[in-house]
Amino acid sequence: MRIVVGFIAAALLLIEAGGTAKPVFQNVVVPTASTTTSRIDFDTQVKPILKSKCMPCHFEGGQMYDRLPFDRPATIRKLGTRLFTRIKEENDRRMIEDFLGQSP
Repeated sequence: MRIVVGFIAAALLLIEAGGTAKPVFQNVVVPTASTTTSRIDFDTQVKPILKSKCMPCHFEGGQMYDRLPFDRPATIRKLGTRLFTRIKEENDRRMIEDFLGQSP
């Protein structure tokens, strides 16, 4: 019930301020891959993202595999955020950024 009342109060403030009021819950932190301290594993966390977006070209047997093999962490570290031309989802990007920020 308190949440509903708080939500209604926030909505009324927003309407009263002409749509420019700040959200009531602006300081809530939602845990993401960026805020965790666990190490990102290439094979189990990054590689599946790359397979879903870059297969078959950058994996064994693909046209680009000899130049840019995406099944190797060294290739991904070398390319860095240039990978994001094909990877658009924020959670996927965040996971890869966290991987890139780790020491090899």
